[in-house]
Amino acid sequence: MPSSSNSPLRLLQWIVICVIVISGVQFKIHRNAQTFAQGNTPKNNIPMRQGSPFKIALFADLHFGEDAWMDWGPIQDVNSVKVMSTVLDKEKPDFVIYLGDVITANNIMIKNASLYWDQAVSPTRAKGIPWASVFGNHDDASFEWPMEWFSATGIPHLHCPAPSTSDAAEDCSFRGTTRLELMKSETEHNTLSYSMNGPKNLWPSVSNYVHKLSSSSDSEAAVAYMYFFDSGGGSYPEVISSAQVNWFQQKSAEVNPDARIPEIIFWHIPSKEYKNVAPRFDARKHCIGSMFMEDVAAQEAEMGIMKVFEERHSVKAIFVGHNHGLDWCCPYKKLWLCFARHTGYGGYGNWPRGARILDINQQPFSLKSWIRMEDGNVHSEVILSS
Repeated sequence: MPSSSNSPLRLLQWIVICVIVISGVQFKIHRNAQTFAQGNTPKNNIPMRQGSPFKIALFADLHFGEDAWMDWGPIQDVNSVKVMSTVLDKEKPDFVIYLGDVITANNIMIKNASLYWDQAVSPTRAKGIPWASVFGNHDDASFEWPMEWFSATGIPHLHCPAPSTSDAAEDCSFRGTTRLELMKSETEHNTLSYSMNGPKNLWPSVSNYVHKLSSSSDSEAAVAYMYFFDSGGGSYPEVISSAQVNWFQQKSAEVNPDARIPEIIFWHIPSKEYKNVAPRFDARKHCIGSMFMEDVAAQEAEMGIMKVFEERHSVKAIFVGHNHGLDWCCPYKKLWLCFARHTGYGGYGNWPRGARILDINQQPFSLKSWIRMEDGNVHSEVILSS
């Protein structure tokens, strides 16, 4: 039940702003040498830095805006900003991927949930690091009315966030914000965003696109291709459709016809094959991770994407979020199936927060990964391709 005064929420909003400002002051630690030539390099071409591996930080399941009407919710958002800032300071990645459930839309009553999305990407933006995002099952979910609001005292006064500008009042609407609206807000207001809507014929699945990681010495030469998929949930079923399968087949044949270049896959909800390789008993020795705390919550159906990946030797690894109690990588046929690490303080579970890190070397090609924790510790290093 909301309190009668909004002063604690106002204070927490100021704390969030202060954390973001502090992060911005630290931005020049390593970004002065950033080689992403905005305006000179196509948005689907990401250049590596000369003489260095390409490092990616995966931020999964941040769940900004959860329980937004209570003191608890804004506190979790502040804590999530701290986790991301710590990881960015320790690892100094070249790129960040937001791996779905950036916000908990089913807890957000305002009509513009992109305000919370903007908070979520703020630590990355403040440090001048490019990023890309995919949607999860909570990002455009319908508002869920808390039952306690319908008590004997009736629906209480709501504490909606302050407007982003003085002339743009934000009232409580419970309408939700669509995937297209969230993506439009991110890409139109952030020059460092490499996120994309994807082909219209795949809608309502929105975040489907591919980026080329190019050689530091030759922008035409690909080191790897990174594919981003919308795995559904929220406003429509949790599935990668047959249309998305066809899109991948066509796009990969176009950009990587002989399957010579390694390919890396990112989406939010694990496929059913994750359930088949989930560590059990002695099978755990084949997997690398520190959390085996729950059963895999897989997509509702399998429409053929995994069979295509199994038959394409260039696909090296798939990275997902969704399960907060899992952070393992397991071998599956000729590729690896990996979970990220629960990054945000929103969402279920009280396990320590962190982020999965990917390290891509150009010559010879290698893909390595580990987990960086909020307390600075590193664990679960694994070679995924060499």
